[in-house]
Amino acid sequence: MTPNATAKSDASRAEVMASVDSTPAQPEFIIADISRDDAYLSMPASEAPSLRDWV
Repeated sequence: MTPNATAKSDASRAEVMASVDSTPAQPEFIIADISRDDAYLSMPASEAPSLRDWV
């Protein structure tokens, strides 16, 4: 299924959270909008940007 890139979203109701999940292979950094189904991304924690990278 291809996501609808033009779909409207109500960002004022978004609930976004981040966490580090330990997996047998390696820790994963996950960012998810918990107010929507299948709205998340994950990457190896070692590749995730640090807060200092955003300042």
